Amino acid sequence: MLFKPSIPRFLVVSSIPVALLAVLLLRSSLNPFGRVKLWTVEELARYNGADDKLPILLGILGWRLPSLCRDASRAFVSGNFTDDGLTDSLRGLSISEIKSVVDWRDFYFKRYKYVGKLIGRYYNNQGTPTQLLKGVEAKAARGAQLLEKQKIEEAKRPNCNSRWSQEDGGQVWCDDGYPRLVQRPGDIALTGKISQRCACFKEDELDQPGLEVYAGCDPSSKVCVV
Repeated sequence: MLFKPSIPRFLVVSSIPVALLAVLLLRSSLNPFGRVKLWTVEELARYNGADDKLPILLGILGWRLPSLCRDASRAFVSGNFTDDGLTDSLRGLSISEIKSVVDWRDFYFKRYKYVGKLIGRYYNNQGTPTQLLKGVEAKAARGAQLLEKQKIEEAKRPNCNSRWSQEDGGQVWCDDGYPRLVQRPGDIALTGKISQRCACFKEDELDQPGLEVYAGCDPSSKVCVV
């Protein structure tokens, strides 16, 4: 996809991460290219900032970044803008990370005018979404469902209060109950990893399995230093 962040700069967006874009949008209400079109990687490579007369094209889902001349979708979630990170491949990303890439694409869709698609990993030479793109979007949709389910489950158990300062470090505490570390529901499916959050449990609930006391904290204390 192509976007125009500011005159005369453009962002190219596909339906996947930051590398070669598959769909192009503009910030302006006018399309300087005259029509919605299919773009090749070679065509987009001209819009890398080297020619002052041409706008800079950036790719998202695949992202095309200034002077990079490639789709860098993966870098949107990895933060890796080295040669290894600037790729349109999402292989190895978790469902949560893939959802983030699609969210970036949708963010730009709301703010820029659509002008075309990038032929490659996510769109074929007819402009039709590939099976790979459909798979990415299906995983992103599944990620949204899992996140909503996680939100509902966690709402049943209040989070600990928390604060942090450079002088005192961090603290967690409960107004009603005792702070315990508990595994976040659905994290394995979302991220492929186990993570924990601080939740408050009443005294008669402390014998539940899976509850962990903060290291160095008195089990009967309502405040723990972290």
